[in-house]
Amino acid sequence: MTDFPIHDIESAPEKSKPLLEKSQKGFGMIPGLHGIMAEAPGTLEAYQALHQLVLDSSFDNEETTVVWQTINVENACHYCVPAHTGIAKMMEVSDDIINALRDETPLPNDKLEALRTFTLAVMHKKGNVGKEDLDAFYGAGYKHRQVLEVILVLSQKVMSNYINHIAETPVDEPFQKFAWEKKK
Repeated sequence: MTDFPIHDIESAPEKSKPLLEKSQKGFGMIPGLHGIMAEAPGTLEAYQALHQLVLDSSFDNEETTVVWQTINVENACHYCVPAHTGIAKMMEVSDDIINALRDETPLPNDKLEALRTFTLAVMHKKGNVGKEDLDAFYGAGYKHRQVLEVILVLSQKVMSNYINHIAETPVDEPFQKFAWEKKK
């Protein structure tokens, strides 16, 4: 365990207090990740803004979950995989999709599998995807907008995955039942 503080509304820096109140209102709790991010108010504010932009993207709940969890699993985020498993269940994403993402097995839908494949290509190639990657993505029915939105989600997940790795954020109680470890 590292020594990163997990702030609550009382202990947080002044500029983070309203941000944590927003987290409390939106999630019914202050996620540990948000408590850690509160140490740097701009970080928490940026993360919350990115989260809302992702929710407002053209992706539906299944697609959003595919991009989130593809990145979380690839980055082996001990915190985000369980958290987004719970979130996916709240978003009424099917267990078949949730489990395929967690287990890195094929998704039950070719379009969603193309989304996962493209997301991984963006990550592995550090954005330097080729014509074949784009053609496969477009062939599945996606457009330029969704290319950019994959990068939007990736931006959000880099923040959360990396902070969770560095801070060793404990998994919040509601998500502990979804504990996960990367398969070797």
